[in-house]
Amino acid sequence: MIEVPKAAIELAKRFEGFERRVKRGIEITAVPYVCPAGFWTIGYGHLCDSKHPPVTEVEAESYLARDLQTALSATLRYCPVLATEPEGRLAAIVDFTFNLGAGRLQTSTLRRRVNQRDWIAAGQELRRWVYGGGKVLPGLVTRREAEAAWLLRNT
Repeated sequence: MIEVPKAAIELAKRFEGFERRVKRGIEITAVPYVCPAGFWTIGYGHLCDSKHPPVTEVEAESYLARDLQTALSATLRYCPVLATEPEGRLAAIVDFTFNLGAGRLQTSTLRRRVNQRDWIAAGQELRRWVYGGGKVLPGLVTRREAEAAWLLRNT
């Protein structure tokens, strides 16, 4: 069984962040917030509802591990060639899937380019996914560039 690549964990943590903090006794916790794309989120990008109780960083990491495992399974289902490619390529697409959902990967030209092992075209496709709420989001531009860099290593 393939494990979630460390680079995928690092990408998700870097771009999702654990920034919503409030004091609850002596613990630092994250509270639900609306992400730039308009979804209720908590911790490291875990989808939730607006009434979700605050979570500690340890709890957020647990949610992230489960969410990334789900993203890994979907990524390998739709892009089976990644099972034999360098781990960085898998990490890039797992982070994409975690961020945007398996449905987006399933119906994308990105999926087709990955399965064709056309890494240059796949990198170009990644860079197209920068919209949230109908607007280009600078954070997504940066995230897609980071994913493309991992995808294109060893090319």
